[in-house]
Amino acid sequence: MKAAICTKYGSPEVLEIREVEKPAPKPNEVLVKMHAAAVTMADIMMRKGEPAYARLMLGLTKPKMPIPGTGFSGEIEAVGSEVKQLKAGDAVFGETGMGFGAYAEYVCVQEDGLLTKLPENMNHEQAAPVCDGVLTALNFLRNVAKTQSGQKVLINGASGSVGSAAVQLARHLGAEVTGVCSTTNVELVKALGAEKVIDYTKEDFTQSGQRYDIIFDTTGKATFGRCKGILTEKGIFMSSVLSLPLLLHMMWTSKIGSQKARFSATGLLPVPQLRKDLEEMKGLIEAGKIRLHLDKSYPFEHIVEAHKYVDTGRKKGNVVVKFV
Repeated sequence: MKAAICTKYGSPEVLEIREVEKPAPKPNEVLVKMHAAAVTMADIMMRKGEPAYARLMLGLTKPKMPIPGTGFSGEIEAVGSEVKQLKAGDAVFGETGMGFGAYAEYVCVQEDGLLTKLPENMNHEQAAPVCDGVLTALNFLRNVAKTQSGQKVLINGASGSVGSAAVQLARHLGAEVTGVCSTTNVELVKALGAEKVIDYTKEDFTQSGQRYDIIFDTTGKATFGRCKGILTEKGIFMSSVLSLPLLLHMMWTSKIGSQKARFSATGLLPVPQLRKDLEEMKGLIEAGKIRLHLDKSYPFEHIVEAHKYVDTGRKKGNVVVKFV
């Protein structure tokens, strides 16, 4: 089978498509024939080996797992002897987690892993990025911030994978949402449900004079220090990108003051919790309450170009590579 191999950290060109051995499912695994794989900002950071401390898990000098990629969607080709709920021919989607391996024509996933059947109103390209954007947004808004109806929530990076999901989920939870994005994405963010949209090329949202109960930075470009002045007395600043300044602010605010800085590694949460959240989000998607915006879809052979595009930081919603 063909797979994108990454044997060193660096630019998109470190990804090379090679022929590798097709995996065989263990007794508790299913073999998925891939239809689409997500290309996310998390994938970009892992390809670069950034931030540096992440290499403690990814590999100090080169990736421990040579086939990157986590979010996927495809069709089960074969099942292990102990698999009970799934069968060959089932359309499924999910995430491989720290096992990676989604940038390949086939991948093996445990039946009790982060895996579920494809909703009837979604295709494979739409489903592949769900575990990155939607699950991350849900974890931050509901579990970390405990978002309540009537709260004022600002989403920085509201047009990206996590941000576009966060706008919709915050509205679903009853919050009043302000989205921050560039000029070209204003209409998209409005369509997703934001009551107000701030164009960061024309206005600094930290100088708006409005206070927010929750500020969710999905880009890693804002800081607690910048946003502190526009948080309410017990406001929460949270970012899906961990940095040293954020870590220091988390430590500081855990002891001092009523305003808090927060981070959560969604992908490292217990799989049973993630499966429960995934089924909940699947229900919202099937009900039409959450929609996934697909920006670009590349043939798998053009995975380097897909990474180059996501590297620009200008993607609108989600980017995938397709295998069939």
